[in-house]
Amino acid sequence: MRIQAIVAAACLCLQVPAMAQDKATIQSLSDKFAQAFNAGDAAGVAALYTEEAVILPPGAEMMKGRTAIQAFWKGAAEQLGNGKLTTVEVKPLGSDRALEIGAFSLQTKGSQPQEITGKYVVVWEKVGSDWKLATDIWNTNK
Repeated sequence: MRIQAIVAAACLCLQVPAMAQDKATIQSLSDKFAQAFNAGDAAGVAALYTEEAVILPPGAEMMKGRTAIQAFWKGAAEQLGNGKLTTVEVKPLGSDRALEIGAFSLQTKGSQPQEITGKYVVVWEKVGSDWKLATDIWNTNK
């Protein structure tokens, strides 16, 4: 009985660093997304998605596939900039998927920029050794 308790405690201790590492990895990928978006690199943003990824933007139809996703982000980058993503929580969904909950901020482009803030939920999928966005949904706080 004592050995089982020690093994269970050891397993729990080993899981904490792995989850923290996944959060750091996901935040790093979110930073890469924001950098590409802010640079107007829609192809770079789209490359972070799986081939069959789905985005569900607020007030718009669902879009599937990298080509549609790239076109969406190209249009968005023409109107918005200074994007920042903050990973709040990462929940593993097995060995090849993870759920990310986060917050974002953007600024409209133009003579009187306005800040837009909101939240998002993303499902990441491991493709080979890389994490890719598989499902992406977000909305604003107002």
